[in-house]
Amino acid sequence: MSDTHTFAQLADRIDRLLLRHEELQRTNELLRTEVDSLQAERDLLRSKLAAARARIVTLLERLTAASETGVGPSSSDPSSS
Repeated sequence: MSDTHTFAQLADRIDRLLLRHEELQRTNELLRTEVDSLQAERDLLRSKLAAARARIVTLLERLTAASETGVGPSSSDPSSS
């Protein structure tokens, strides 16, 4: 009878371990999906940041060129106030 009880306990423990394993697999899959989604969002944000930086660089270059050629408002121009 002791062997039967031991086997029953072992079988119960194996069943619980299998359920836990399946639960962890589902959780892992959900986490992988979330990671993929966050990576896609990160890549999109990086792309937007690069585009914004490129626009800022272009604007700065235009401002620098305009100030070097004297085009645009200056501090000595009374109409700029």
